[in-house]
Amino acid sequence: MVTAYDEIADWYEEEFLAGQRGRDPLGIDRAIRDLLGEGSGVCLEIGCGTGVHAVLVRELGWTPVGVDLSAGMLRHARGRLPVARADAGRLPLRDNSVPAVVSVMVHTDMPQYPAVLREVARVLEPGGVFVHVGVHPCFCGGFADRSDPAAVLLKPGYLDGHRTKESWTEQGIRDKVGASHWPLPALLNALLDAGLTPRRFTEGGTPLPLVLGVATTTPPDTHRTPRP
Repeated sequence: MVTAYDEIADWYEEEFLAGQRGRDPLGIDRAIRDLLGEGSGVCLEIGCGTGVHAVLVRELGWTPVGVDLSAGMLRHARGRLPVARADAGRLPLRDNSVPAVVSVMVHTDMPQYPAVLREVARVLEPGGVFVHVGVHPCFCGGFADRSDPAAVLLKPGYLDGHRTKESWTEQGIRDKVGASHWPLPALLNALLDAGLTPRRFTEGGTPLPLVLGVATTTPPDTHRTPRP
């Protein structure tokens, strides 16, 4: 199966990411450090793409492992971390088998993100940590025009959950592959409904946040049941 990201994988690795290396303009690395923190054992990254976050995850003491649907993206990732081509909604892992999972800037690529979160809760060990870092629902989407950094314009459309390629820039990803939008209550409720308990939050980007990060945990017992 060919995915939309297969068609832009080389551009993403060689041009899009090249302009960000050595910098953290959106506070993504800071969010991972703050919310994931130091630890040990496997840290699974769902939608790992080209694996660019593996270095940081490894610096924090974790062993990064990634899954993604795009063979093109995984072609670039294989030199950075162990990977598997897999659907995040059907993870090839046993119940309660990993201590940490991260999702970094990918939830808008996953129309069934609530189902993905239920899979995350399933594979996490009791008391495990899940870190969500994604575009900020309130200030980033097809409804947000950020062409003037000094005056972000929010148009009607925040409550629309449809997938769109509408974007204020041609230098990003949304205009190439499209993105789904999750209003803030829908995103946070999906975490709760999956049985994940938020513990810490962070934002990044200026002048209005572009990124929202949430650290969650699973209950310490093995008998947890995600909400229907």
